[in-house]
Amino acid sequence: MGARCSKLSLCWWPSNLKANLNESSDLENGDLLPVFREFSLEQLRAATSGFSADNIVSEHGEKAPNVVYRCRLQDEDRWIAVKRFNKSAWPDPRQFLEEARAVGQLRNEKLANLIGCCCEGDERLLVAEFMPNETLSKHLFHWENQPMKWAMRLRVALYLAQALEYCSSKGRALYHDLNAYRILFDQDGNPRLSCFGLMKNSRDGKSYSTNLAFTPPEYLRTGRVIPESVVYSFGTLLLDLLSGKHIPPSHALDLIRGKNFLMLMDSCLEGHFSNDDGTELVRLASRCLQYEPRERPNAKTLVTALTPLQKETEVPSYALMDIPHGATSPKQTMSLTPLGEACSRMDLTAIHEILEKVGYKDDEGIANELSFQMWTDQIQETLNCKKRGDAAFRTKDFATAIDCYTQFIDGGTMVSPTVFARRCLCYLISDMPQQALGDAMQAQAVSPEWATAFYLQAAALFSLGMDSDAQETLKDGSSLEVQKQRN
Repeated sequence: MGARCSKLSLCWWPSNLKANLNESSDLENGDLLPVFREFSLEQLRAATSGFSADNIVSEHGEKAPNVVYRCRLQDEDRWIAVKRFNKSAWPDPRQFLEEARAVGQLRNEKLANLIGCCCEGDERLLVAEFMPNETLSKHLFHWENQPMKWAMRLRVALYLAQALEYCSSKGRALYHDLNAYRILFDQDGNPRLSCFGLMKNSRDGKSYSTNLAFTPPEYLRTGRVIPESVVYSFGTLLLDLLSGKHIPPSHALDLIRGKNFLMLMDSCLEGHFSNDDGTELVRLASRCLQYEPRERPNAKTLVTALTPLQKETEVPSYALMDIPHGATSPKQTMSLTPLGEACSRMDLTAIHEILEKVGYKDDEGIANELSFQMWTDQIQETLNCKKRGDAAFRTKDFATAIDCYTQFIDGGTMVSPTVFARRCLCYLISDMPQQALGDAMQAQAVSPEWATAFYLQAAALFSLGMDSDAQETLKDGSSLEVQKQRN
């Protein structure tokens, strides 16, 4: 198994929301989202495994103390991003709820849309669509295999302009700290604008980063964000797309005034764009970066200017980005037993019910060679430990079950893959995924053809964020089930 860990945690979306869709959505791809709703703190605490640091991600461009977690909520295969604010942010709960509800009314395929919030006590949390393919910053500045193609850079610029035009048309023209971290890529490789920047920041830090070289001049004078400030930041992003670097606007404008356009261009793009297109984009960036706000174009003008520049419009974004596409869920590619399905969904309640119902029938045939002396002196206490563990497991006293099963295992007189499986689940429920993975692997060592061991390994790997390894392990378990049925 690979050692790469992407820090994922699984949970699921409430089933009662499946039919409660926003039918007036502006999404054009038919993937309607649930209407905006308020979540309880308990729901989001469970979803994030108690706001575990293992589930914190940087893909959404947020910095501590305001961090973003990713997870799933019960009963729906949809990733979500949960942003948790510093306790000092948004001291007025009414203001926070009003802002969240207003942003939550937006629905557009160019946005990573806001789908919920939570406001309890000192806690302020936002729930949004999760974008799995990282940020513009990663693909533009920190690429590994190939630089972003010219056609994709033009597409990013247009989609961002369209997102800003949509928000402006809905009365949300202000966007705070627009930068390359705020542009995310969805499962199809399409760029989306994070909805988090649409919230008025209250005490959530500054509206712009501390790097003054990239801050709109009027913000430095007044400390206020205006729609034209957003266009200025859009201009800095055009420079990013042109150069593949984070160039200070003042330096870029000096180059533009000196007609040194090619000095701005990413050397990796040489020969892949026309001088006319490059010049047009440089001029548009220059207009956005004008010192006087009134001299900058609006979002609608940006869309008009960028639309005719688009290249390779029939090529999907994932192809331009060289992002793997078309992966299907375990349900679609494998025939899984109810236990396999429960493990693929990380439905720990269902796993518990199945393991309790099955009992120890899968231990049949496991040889435990014991001498008469061992039986009389040791085995009774070992069996009593297992019996106490089973009683605790049945009543969902998982801490006691762990202790009793550990005594049974450490006794060393008997070997039971089912005990390892049960303790594995207890560890998962107790947010101890590494220990759970160890027990699932021990169960496999004892019973190499036991699909249950593989399914539980998959559940532990999902909890550890090792999704690709988890999927492979599910396949291994499914293959064992198929072989068993054939035999």
